[in-house]
Amino acid sequence: MASAKPNQTTGLVRAILVPHAGYVFSGGVAASGYNQLNPDQVYKRVFILASSHRFSFGKASVYTQGDYITPLGRVPVDTEAANELIRNSGAFTDYPEAHITEHSIEVQLPFLQSRLKYPFKIVPIVLGTQVPAVCEDIADALKPYFNSENLFVISADFSHYPAYEDAVKVDEITAKAFCTNSPAEFIKTIRNNEKLRIPELATSMCAWPSGLTLLYLTQGNNALLFNKIDYKNSGDIKPYGDKASVVGYNAICISEQTSSGFELTEADKHELIRIARSTLDSYIRTRTIPPLNSSGYSENLKVKAGAFVTLKIEGDLRGCIGSFEPDIPLYKVIQEMAIAASTQDSRFQPVQVKELESIHIEISVLTPMHKIMNISEIQLGKHGIYIKKGFQGGTFLPQVATETGWTLDEFLGHCARDKAGIGWTGWKDADIYIFEALIFEEDIPKKK
Repeated sequence: MASAKPNQTTGLVRAILVPHAGYVFSGGVAASGYNQLNPDQVYKRVFILASSHRFSFGKASVYTQGDYITPLGRVPVDTEAANELIRNSGAFTDYPEAHITEHSIEVQLPFLQSRLKYPFKIVPIVLGTQVPAVCEDIADALKPYFNSENLFVISADFSHYPAYEDAVKVDEITAKAFCTNSPAEFIKTIRNNEKLRIPELATSMCAWPSGLTLLYLTQGNNALLFNKIDYKNSGDIKPYGDKASVVGYNAICISEQTSSGFELTEADKHELIRIARSTLDSYIRTRTIPPLNSSGYSENLKVKAGAFVTLKIEGDLRGCIGSFEPDIPLYKVIQEMAIAASTQDSRFQPVQVKELESIHIEISVLTPMHKIMNISEIQLGKHGIYIKKGFQGGTFLPQVATETGWTLDEFLGHCARDKAGIGWTGWKDADIYIFEALIFEEDIPKKK
């Protein structure tokens, strides 16, 4: 639609909250939300969460009886995933009546069909509850699916029937609470809005249980960015809107910031390799640390960033030590880690002078870590992991999974047992953090 806001989102869109009123009223705002999707992104499934306007049945109903059909064609339902949810969780049921007359899912489909280039399946879910504990149970069942290969769509209008100015104020309050990514704050705001006694306000958000369910999935994930994209209410729609009694519409995008935005130029990388090599040669030969003159260094080399220095001989590990959250510039981190990797890795004897010509240097500069709520968020080869339990912790860089060919369970198990010392399954009740790395190495490996 011409009134829709263009794409203004970076990173992978993991979820959107969009309205479901008649297209003439909320279609522009909904289109603003869908415009945040990258048309070339491949989503295996689209989970559409809505709240029933007609039934209360204490659970979530997932549709398993067939596909949806719109004027743009058939939209296949992932009945395998739908039935799996029903089998594995008492919070889900198959209640077709909840879907037959419910518009809030089907109204989303033409947007998806128009925006996404590649085939996808949907998992249509209608919530028949307003109990937060049940919403949390629904979210628990959905956690294995809340990952980068799936998109979540929350179908929800905001305030119902207050006057125009009251709607603008209360919708801003509700949207702000939703964007805190805190279920507790969102619930408190919904309840506080009721206490405001705003004339004719029937609800702050008609599908707030669906919104709450998403927040139970996203809470604690610091890599997710909540962005308010567009807002209108029915009073803005001429000539149809009546400002005496309106319905509010928000479009909110939740995207994953997959990179810190920190980059290194080729010159930066060459300089860091040079620092590591000169430090290694000097320290192993004479136990002296060469002075560094930072006056000519780029600002990238002066930021405080974590990094690992890895030493290899003919492809075999010879030492690897790093620092996650240093309080010194990156160029100094590289110098210190070059010394540590060659002399302090407890798995190896210190590097000898005769080995210097054979050693090949690899550097991994780390992006900020963030805690994950589900291991499905880990992408092997892309993410490194840090597992922490009490005072014990261990880490693997992203390239470990690629070099070993381990499965996710093996990646976690080896890190927990071999690096953190908490046993093969110790990761299951530990804190898990993920990070990415900018990895580069010497152009020409040293040879004997």
